[in-house]
Amino acid sequence: MALATDRRTDRQPPKPRRPARRTPRVVLFWRSTIGKKTVMAVSGLAMLGFLVAHMLGNLKIFFGAGEFNEYAHWLRTIGDPLLHYEWALWILRLGLVAAVLAHGVAAYQLSKLDRGARPTAYRHKRRRASYATHTMRWGGVILALFIVWHILDLTTGTVHPDGFEHGRPYQNIVDTFSTWYGNTIYIVAMLAVGLHVRHGFWSAAQTLGVGNARRELVLKVLANGLALLLTAGFLAVPVAVMTGLVD
Repeated sequence: MALATDRRTDRQPPKPRRPARRTPRVVLFWRSTIGKKTVMAVSGLAMLGFLVAHMLGNLKIFFGAGEFNEYAHWLRTIGDPLLHYEWALWILRLGLVAAVLAHGVAAYQLSKLDRGARPTAYRHKRRRASYATHTMRWGGVILALFIVWHILDLTTGTVHPDGFEHGRPYQNIVDTFSTWYGNTIYIVAMLAVGLHVRHGFWSAAQTLGVGNARRELVLKVLANGLALLLTAGFLAVPVAVMTGLVD
């Protein structure tokens, strides 16, 4: 018995196990499908709010160069004197970039998960679902490319070197829409905006739990109305320049 006791006492006590690291809830939320869909919905609604405000600002061009240039100047002095010149505008731009990136990454990862979940193609494809998916996918790509073009055209003037003048946004817009390629790029992009908003608004409502069978008709009317309003509002400016209404 003594020998047995000595053997037990000679053994080293087991080392305490380290507690497992808990994955932060934000990371778990992002990794989930519903998390990615929620990020897409919220970022999409943020961009929708920007589009509505941007469209309303663009329509001020119909009130003349003085009022439009004054509006453009006001955008750069928001928050003055608390904020320096263009600080608020840059905060808005960075927020928009963050929303675009979050939206695009979530969309890409969801598409990748969807393809991985069904490695073999469906024998009978649902035409409506396929149409919506392709519209959202390619519409998103077109809009991402257009954002880059739009910044290089009317913000920095990089692709608009001949007629671009800092501090004269009214004339810069008229000059851009006086070219066939400027009109073509803008019109294609705005049609993509309309289709993207039409499908995206409906999807966001479903993801955030707003949509149900009783509200289906109302949501469809809202989605179609917003898409039509934004498309018509944005296209009004190049059409007005082309027809000589704005010069």
